Amino acid sequence: MLQNGIVVFQMVIYIPVLSLGIPLNMTAFWVFCCKLKKWTETRVYMINLVIADSFLLFALPFLIHFTKYDHPIDKLCITIRNIYFTNMPMSILIITLIAIDRYIAIKFPLKAKILRSPLKSASICGFLWITLIIYSNLHPKFHERKEQFCLQKQSIQPNYSTLFSIIFGYFIPLGIVIFCSVQVIKCLKKKMATSPHETKLIQKAIHIVSVNLFVFIVCFSPFYITLLLRFAVDVAGACSLVSEVTASIQICACLANSNCCLDAFCYYFAAKEFQEFP
Repeated sequence: MLQNGIVVFQMVIYIPVLSLGIPLNMTAFWVFCCKLKKWTETRVYMINLVIADSFLLFALPFLIHFTKYDHPIDKLCITIRNIYFTNMPMSILIITLIAIDRYIAIKFPLKAKILRSPLKSASICGFLWITLIIYSNLHPKFHERKEQFCLQKQSIQPNYSTLFSIIFGYFIPLGIVIFCSVQVIKCLKKKMATSPHETKLIQKAIHIVSVNLFVFIVCFSPFYITLLLRFAVDVAGACSLVSEVTASIQICACLANSNCCLDAFCYYFAAKEFQEFP
């Protein structure tokens, strides 16, 4: 009964996410690949972010299927699992890179010319793609023999590699994004006492940075906190709590996955706004 309720909740969330996410990401990809003339760091990051989010959208219908039915760990399961566990962390890391890039550009404008370039951005993204693809392929091999069904952790043995993924895949990037966003907002506020036109641009930029930070925290934090809670339950051996925590993870995952249709919207306006800066 609980599982059927989760499936209904997933469909309520994922149908609008797919309906909005596919056209939004296609439009963003077209704009950043074809419409912009100049290659910038933000353009490189946005193209990679759209690719990561598009693969994540592709995986969503399969997640509903794996929740509704006890799907065995076969080639389809492995493929979707690898897509999912490559592209969600990649999306988080690219958002982190955008925050760092924005921080360097505004906090250290002179050094930014040396530290930043589209080629460096592309190289960093390429390195992250390769690293995450290798990790997503190797990570399940350490514990998949203990599991019976796809994307369903049934054993209560603590998985320390998952703890590593949670800390380095989200909580460290979260700290970086918060630090960079707060510093950027502080720097922008110091520049407010200029011409009225620039003040208006800066106010818009502060609003956009704040919204980006808010969306990032609200979408991903509940999911990763519940993953930490599941790890704590496994360490404590609290079998009675497993089903409730698992249900919480599946519900919070819906919120995290909805981020893939918000990214294109948020960062398109962010890129447009920051291009207007003198």
